[in-house]
Amino acid sequence: MNRQREVLLETTNPIMDRKLALSRVGGDLELLREIGQLFLEEYPGLLARLTAAVASNDAHAVDRTAHSIKGSVANFGAQSAYDAALALEQMGRTGKLRDAQRQLGVLDRNLAALHAELEIL
Repeated sequence: MNRQREVLLETTNPIMDRKLALSRVGGDLELLREIGQLFLEEYPGLLARLTAAVASNDAHAVDRTAHSIKGSVANFGAQSAYDAALALEQMGRTGKLRDAQRQLGVLDRNLAALHAELEIL
């Protein structure tokens, strides 16, 4: 294993499971970086759409957008962000958005932490 990859795996962070993320791209660190960069470019728009959907009580849009975010963060083994997006997705699916604003804050904090982690890949 090359030193760069060893350093990547040595860093422990509860936000992102680096070993899992690397395994999902067949051990290709450059591909993981590319996927990370794409996510960094796309997630602010998704988060803005989710925020608007929560504000307008649009359960269908909450469901769809949270599902998209959930799928994206799963690539990085970002369990906390995944769980927050899943909770919002379920709220949207059931139409029960009472706690959606609070959960959106949880997701936002987890996405910010993942953002920081992806920046240093």
